[in-house]
Amino acid sequence: MRYTGTDALAAELADLRSAVDTVGADGPAEVVVPAASPGVISIFLANRHYASHEEYLGALAEAMRSEYEAIVDAGFILQVDCPDLAMGRHAQHAAASIEEFRTAIAGHVEALNAATANIDPDRMRMHLCWGNYAGPHHRDVDLADIVDIVLGARPRGVLLEAANPRHAHEWAVFEDHPLPEDKLLVPGVIDTCTNYVEHPQLVAERLARYARVVGVERVLAGTDCGFATFASFTPVHPRVAWAKLGSLVEGARLATESLRRSAVIGAHA
Repeated sequence: MRYTGTDALAAELADLRSAVDTVGADGPAEVVVPAASPGVISIFLANRHYASHEEYLGALAEAMRSEYEAIVDAGFILQVDCPDLAMGRHAQHAAASIEEFRTAIAGHVEALNAATANIDPDRMRMHLCWGNYAGPHHRDVDLADIVDIVLGARPRGVLLEAANPRHAHEWAVFEDHPLPEDKLLVPGVIDTCTNYVEHPQLVAERLARYARVVGVERVLAGTDCGFATFASFTPVHPRVAWAKLGSLVEGARLATESLRRSAVIGAHA
């Protein structure tokens, strides 16, 4: 196992840097570049060579290390996509017990931590995903069953689905599982499978739930997943996606204003 995409990666990062510089955003732009985790690669590319899954994960981690480090060295935020930690439960581990699944994903987190050992956690975030598709999702693993393992990963930011109907209630998980001081949450407050445009007030309400549990300074607004998770597959029309993102921005503004007012009132109570 070895990484062979060095030149292609360098060209893509250079193109992205040029685009960011062309936009001319005020101040340093925090641009995120996603990359597949060792664990999710092992889901879609089956091991047909190594003696064990653990050995395969170790080889994947070592191969992906160069991609992760190159992204950060280019000045971007690394987002490691980790659907293996959640979607993997009803995919390749559907017949396993919850304890067997927990053991499996603990190994995936260990591989991710090894692959990112040289990267500052502040320059990383990870995306926890139950699969970005419109379906029943009634076999999704509960966040409460895996949250301790997920929070053991090195990236500081943790993105999680918080808009779709199967996981919108899980802000309450952090009442029983306090967020470590070195972590930030990026709850998805916009669904990426439907063409409904969420009202900004609903976005603000979703953000406020998390902020009241883990702290205002440790919550950032995000989307449940990507609007085009698979190549040439766009369930949300691009114009609608932009409208949803506009609602996300406005909702985040409303949440910020509301939470600041609450803090002022509380300070004078």
